Amino acid sequence: MAAQHDHGHTPAAWTGVIIAFVGFCVAGVFTVAAQPAGFWAGMAIILLGAAVGGIMRTMGLGSKSEPLELTPAKTDEEPRVHANA
Repeated sequence: MAAQHDHGHTPAAWTGVIIAFVGFCVAGVFTVAAQPAGFWAGMAIILLGAAVGGIMRTMGLGSKSEPLELTPAKTDEEPRVHANA
């Protein structure tokens, strides 16, 4: 089932997440160091990651917007009856 779904394995997704992760690390280090300017710089890097990922997606490096095909589940079992029902 996982082979049918993309789950965001695209250059745009990877780049955005890596940049945001670096921003989280920077903000975390400066939080521990009690340096508000560095913390806010890390927060800006997180937003930069979202912007870069979005720009790359509009450039065609993201996932394609295709509707998912829904199929009913196939089971050979009889419906289970609960003892308390």
